[in-house]
Amino acid sequence: MAASPEAKYTAETVLWVKRHTPKLLTFAISRPEAYRFSAGQFSRLGFTDGAGYIWRAYSVVSAEYADTLEYFAVLIPGGAMSEKFAAMQAGDTILLDKTATGFLLPERFPDGSKLVMLCTGSGIAPFLSILEQPEIWQRFDKLVLAHSVSHADELIFNSRIAALCGHPLVGGYAGRLTFIPVLTRETGGTALHQRLPELLANGKLAAAAGFPFAKEDTRFMICGNPAMVQDTFQTLLNMGFAMHRNRIPGQILMENGF
Repeated sequence: MAASPEAKYTAETVLWVKRHTPKLLTFAISRPEAYRFSAGQFSRLGFTDGAGYIWRAYSVVSAEYADTLEYFAVLIPGGAMSEKFAAMQAGDTILLDKTATGFLLPERFPDGSKLVMLCTGSGIAPFLSILEQPEIWQRFDKLVLAHSVSHADELIFNSRIAALCGHPLVGGYAGRLTFIPVLTRETGGTALHQRLPELLANGKLAAAAGFPFAKEDTRFMICGNPAMVQDTFQTLLNMGFAMHRNRIPGQILMENGF
């Protein structure tokens, strides 16, 4: 006999909502004591919708040990879930699937000393969670996070990333991280100004990271819009890197951000 829908989710409380731009928001919800996830995984969030439900997957921004669950959403005009988020306020109820999932997990790599995280838009969310885990800093000698957005006001996590140097579980290792902001529709500041696949192919991303990307020690994780993920993956294949599989170790893990 199939389990009832109610057995598969819990009703949680929206604790706060922060709107960074007209289309970007972060929010936190209550976390059930039994809810477990690994940094890099995503939750299924939902709302009642008429006589049914609406569900979407969102990567967890919070650390594994956090008391609450934080998420990052990009609002899409006309999107059913985006309309719910646009109206959402602290105190509202949101549904949380009891099971987190996803395979964008750095521990899947059996080796490597340098980790390069490539993302667009909301694809940064799993990496923010990963960077709050002390194990990642102890495992890799060098960490690179490249976040590509269209406009500078979409780089909403710069301060959060900079604050890692004061994180009680990270601070001593924070010098291992190089953060590379990337803008694709405006110029200025210290950001790079091409799409991630082009920055890989022309060597500018490696130059900004401060070390050459090599099969022997460099591992890549990609998350973001499907076009970027596919183009970046193909570029890395052209550079001699390979997809990581459980039985065939490689250098690339990837996941579409939506």
